[in-house]
Amino acid sequence: MTGRLAGKTALITGSDSGIGQATAIEFSREGADVVVHYLHDHAGADHTRAEVERAGRRAVVVQGDISVEHQVEAMFDEALNAFGALDILMNNAGVDASGTPVADLDTATWDRAIRTNVYGAFFCSRRFVRHRRDQGGNGKIINITSIHQEVARAGGADYDTSKGALLEFAKSLALEVAPMHLNVNNIGPGMVLTPFNQRAIDDPAYLEEQVQSIPFKRAAQPTEIAKLAVFLASADADYVTGSTYFIDGGLMQNQGQGA
Repeated sequence: MTGRLAGKTALITGSDSGIGQATAIEFSREGADVVVHYLHDHAGADHTRAEVERAGRRAVVVQGDISVEHQVEAMFDEALNAFGALDILMNNAGVDASGTPVADLDTATWDRAIRTNVYGAFFCSRRFVRHRRDQGGNGKIINITSIHQEVARAGGADYDTSKGALLEFAKSLALEVAPMHLNVNNIGPGMVLTPFNQRAIDDPAYLEEQVQSIPFKRAAQPTEIAKLAVFLASADADYVTGSTYFIDGGLMQNQGQGA
């Protein structure tokens, strides 16, 4: 490892599993201390903490529902009490599409996606920006969105709308905080073998069927997303802001073919 994040501290929401967990581990291997966040899976968060510490870095575990404002505030208070300052925020925690057509979509399900995926990123980013402003500027915000911020699906209106909202949120926020030299970018993954795609992990035949629409004919591993996050969190990306980096094995390029 190159130590690209040496001396930095990152808070990664939803780092008890999947992309968040893989990123926490990669960040620690690059020299960062990590605030590990979880909602329900304490065992998963504790595993992440152990891996961060195995890499020789410090970790603290915090719990909270990012869709609830006061819980986000408490989570940040705990993180800052432990480490003093935060340099990187990765808004990763989220909920998946319900698979329900709009005509049958109940308000509670819609609210869950919007409050978690949009309000959660807003609450965390707002607190982080205030903190970095008090620290004199600089810092990195990385939002995990999806190819579905641009590629819609029937039955995915709740999730796809939330990810589309994060596209515009990141661009607006990037303009506001540019004078602080604070960078805001999105990572838009395609199919990744995380708990969001547990069926594909458990059923090789289903996975083989699903990857046929991906030009690379495979799904991504969480570590591949994490390595892109390392770049965006590092000084190598100091002149990158307001952008989305799609990492999908060419899936988005394939969507318009055959029409």
